[in-house]
Amino acid sequence: MVVSVQPTVDPLKATRRAGDPACDVYLTGTVFLDIIFTGLDSAPVRGTESWARGMGSSPGGVANMATALARLGLHTSLAAAFGDDHYGEYCWDALEGGEGIDLASSRTVPGWHTPVTVSMAYEGERTMVSHGHEPPPDADAPDGGAPCCPPRARAAIASLTPGVHAPWIAQAARSGTRIFADVGWDDTGRWDLTGLADLEHCEAFLPNAEEAMRYTRTSCPRAAARALTDHVPLAVVTLGAEGAYAVDARTGETADVPAIEVEALDPTGAGDVFVAGFVTGTLAGWPLADRLAFAGLTAALSVQEFGGSLSAPGWAEVGAWWRRVREFDEQDPVALRRYSFLEELLPAQSRPWPLRRAVPTIGFRSA
Repeated sequence: MVVSVQPTVDPLKATRRAGDPACDVYLTGTVFLDIIFTGLDSAPVRGTESWARGMGSSPGGVANMATALARLGLHTSLAAAFGDDHYGEYCWDALEGGEGIDLASSRTVPGWHTPVTVSMAYEGERTMVSHGHEPPPDADAPDGGAPCCPPRARAAIASLTPGVHAPWIAQAARSGTRIFADVGWDDTGRWDLTGLADLEHCEAFLPNAEEAMRYTRTSCPRAAARALTDHVPLAVVTLGAEGAYAVDARTGETADVPAIEVEALDPTGAGDVFVAGFVTGTLAGWPLADRLAFAGLTAALSVQEFGGSLSAPGWAEVGAWWRRVREFDEQDPVALRRYSFLEELLPAQSRPWPLRRAVPTIGFRSA
């Protein structure tokens, strides 16, 4: 049995009012079983056998972001299809029982196997191999697994696909849900913003630097962010090791926050964790620069652990990091002042550093 981990902080406590939606964030997508190999000295070489020094398994795909949101104290609802194999059962139990994610909008599909991704981390990067099939259509969820009527929520996170229209996004926006969107690589090579049909319903768009520049035909990620505000009110562009840059067209505000230097074990899911941190800060009403800083911090903490969902930090991890850097002054003093807003949010007690999270795998049975 999976023991639920309860968040120690409610970042939205000051904003909650009677009549608010029970759900803070809604999202939908594909849940994978992730098998992660770490500690590889280099990329696997054709015709040879490589041994990894570390391995873990966890729910992946959209589960990475759902877990990151739940661990930051947001009431999270996930709509996804789960296979009725052992992998699907494990993922469902880990998300619902272990992370407290609401799966009322999800379904188990008889005879359908869970998609699987094998991720290999080395030299600060990762290589992934995935296998899976689309689940059979569901009469109650024709929109790619999303229910016809998504639950009321403060926010929803949508992954936009070029040329694909997802009706649930417009419906959620009409009901008052704030839509935050990310995007994957455009395999068509067109990089046409008009192909992202649902962008018009979004409050914020969070591509990485390469995606942003390709979509805007610019050579500078900051220029790309400014160009994107012609299409969406808030543009956030992640800059990798350089941090992140954001422009709010409604207020004219900009923010440019450097990244935190960490030794990366596995970057799987770091982008998802960044989005979760930014959404958390936005719903809490923080200034734009604080939201960027918090998102970057949570992403930095995540790459120091195995896997996507496994590595997502909670408030105990954030608190442990803050106390550690204050005590040892390992970061630039300017950077420390950048994160001083965390002081009044963090729990009084936190786990000691260095942190070591359990790495579950499939196959163990309780004694």
